[in-house]
Amino acid sequence: MPDPITITPEALKRIQVLLAKRGKSSVGIRISIRTKGCSGLSYAIEYADDQKPFEEVIEKEGTLILIDPKATLFILGSEMDFVEDKIQSGFVFRNPNEKGRCGCGQSFHI
Repeated sequence: MPDPITITPEALKRIQVLLAKRGKSSVGIRISIRTKGCSGLSYAIEYADDQKPFEEVIEKEGTLILIDPKATLFILGSEMDFVEDKIQSGFVFRNPNEKGRCGCGQSFHI
């Protein structure tokens, strides 16, 4: 069975850097969806200190990416990337399920 989300090499590298700099032990990162913004939903990434029941687990090069069970249906088939340019840097989600995004780019709807 394929992973619910594809993690690009750039995103994985950035996740590994963030986990190494945290200064506290983590099992990995957690991806979730929150209600927020103009369009209603936003992606949330946080350090995961433990694994919760029913989470999807993706392991890449010894790094765990945990997906909140409530987020799985919203991100199925998505790609998580990390982009960096002269103006900004950050994680970017390319989600084929999105029907639209707000003008500020902070939220989406399905």
